[in-house]
Amino acid sequence: MALDAESFDILLAMVQRFIRERLKPAENHVEEYDEVPEEIVAEMKEIGLFGLSIPEEYGGIGLSMSQECKVAYELGQTALAFRSVFGTNIGIGSQGILMDGTPEQKHDILPRVASGELIMSFALTEPDAGSDAASLKTRAEPDGDFYILNGTKRFITNAPRAGAFTLMARTGGPGGGGISSFIVPADLPGLRLGKTDKKMGQRGTKTCDVILENVRVPAANIIGGVPGEGFRTAMKVLDRGRLHISAVSCGTAQRIIEESVAYARERKQFGKAIGEFQLIQAMLADSQAELLAGWSLVQDVAQRFDAKPPHVSDPDVSMRASCAKMFCTEMVGRVADRGVQIHGGAGYINDYKVERFYRDVRLLRLYEGTTQIQQIIIGRELMRSA
Repeated sequence: MALDAESFDILLAMVQRFIRERLKPAENHVEEYDEVPEEIVAEMKEIGLFGLSIPEEYGGIGLSMSQECKVAYELGQTALAFRSVFGTNIGIGSQGILMDGTPEQKHDILPRVASGELIMSFALTEPDAGSDAASLKTRAEPDGDFYILNGTKRFITNAPRAGAFTLMARTGGPGGGGISSFIVPADLPGLRLGKTDKKMGQRGTKTCDVILENVRVPAANIIGGVPGEGFRTAMKVLDRGRLHISAVSCGTAQRIIEESVAYARERKQFGKAIGEFQLIQAMLADSQAELLAGWSLVQDVAQRFDAKPPHVSDPDVSMRASCAKMFCTEMVGRVADRGVQIHGGAGYINDYKVERFYRDVRLLRLYEGTTQIQQIIIGRELMRSA
């Protein structure tokens, strides 16, 4: 699955122009009002951003992983709230259906996801189950042709916007083998949302609890139609999501470096621009070298992802995706820290973009698997394959 080179170049140029002319000028609005303007969301739908990773047969654009990473790199160069609006549609919210769903589920759900008519969210994390996802407690009890769901999901991205959830619940015994993945419409009786979370950064993104109290979901809504496959589906989805976040991290690092260079050229101390001082140049050099290393890693792993059979897990590719996610999200944290340092006192003031990015990028080391989870995945695979 990939877009032809000429069409992709046109798409990428359109995304770059959209970011330059529409998204960057709206960053202050997002920061002040904690929302993405609806007219921008409508434009995102028009240019196809909700269907980037969904095949053309379902109304999407059908980008390869390598192509998606190049688009994600561009999207990382503006406020991360913009990408979040459609991020669950092209990633964890829809990919489980694309990879493991029945033909009926794909044809019913994916075209509406690709158009932006339906916002999908991914509901795995719980109050007592985050990194240890296999220990989730939300229950799904069979009741004829239905399942009755009870439990609470936490920190669910786009839940306030969602029309449906890809939701993990326990249909069997303990461990990952007892987990099933359901398509749960947001308007079902018994499903309600908690208050919107107030977060450290990423203003404009929407997360909250999803509370299920005796929610009746048709058995036909189990992704793939087979109970007990949900945990494996979730893990397959995460490889692509981790590479996407890695590319976003690189794009954000690029923006922070640009902001820092511009400030270093303008700000004067001791009679000259601070960019002429070698210690400022050293911080910029460290950031640039780490960015190039991270982006090279992302592109290499994305090519390996595209080379493997579609929707098939490859332990080596998964390990490399974890390497990319670990390195790039940690890298952008260091770049953001240096950006604040280069700005000095101004870097601690909200009027300057580096202060916002400093807060925004902290989340990247937590979702789609924390840095520590990536370390465990990498270490285990090295020991397994030795």
